[in-house]
Amino acid sequence: MDGRDRKVEREEVLEMENITPDETLDCRGLSCPMPVLKTKKAIGKLSAGQILEVLSTDPGTKNDMPAFAKRAGHEYLGDKDDEGFSRFYIKVGS
Repeated sequence: MDGRDRKVEREEVLEMENITPDETLDCRGLSCPMPVLKTKKAIGKLSAGQILEVLSTDPGTKNDMPAFAKRAGHEYLGDKDDEGFSRFYIKVGS
């Protein structure tokens, strides 16, 4: 990894730190497909442009959330690992 890659990685981490979700959905302890199904339901209650944060311990969610967001017309903002779980950020599409 060269210096440019490290700089991009630091910028991505800072961007994740600056996201302020409008709602948080706790799916810790749930297995596939429940995190995606609960996310779909939660997004239905939000308005376009709002941000949903999803907490999940299921490793499959790392692949499922970006795919779900793209399929459903939402913007996947990224994810970050926390202690024992991951945080996923989705911006609701129109």
